Amino acid sequence: MKIELQYTKGFVKSIKKIPPNQRIKLARLLEVLEIQTYSPLLHTKPLTGKLTGFYSFRITREYRVIFQFIESTIIKLVNVAHRKDIYR
Repeated sequence: MKIELQYTKGFVKSIKKIPPNQRIKLARLLEVLEIQTYSPLLHTKPLTGKLTGFYSFRITREYRVIFQFIESTIIKLVNVAHRKDIYR
């Protein structure tokens, strides 16, 4: 079952702030996310604390994407940033 991805304005804006090589890898990983949300390539994990209800996946060791399930077949992509900044 293919997942529908929705992009927030903040997510689209944050893509422009990451390095070009990270954007290329992000594009490939979004294709994986559409097919298999919990693929080992993504390292998907639920977040806790003030981000309870959200999930993250890795682009690389340094960059992460935060997303939220709207329905079982719809994911809203919220933010992408360096790991030192994204969870604030």
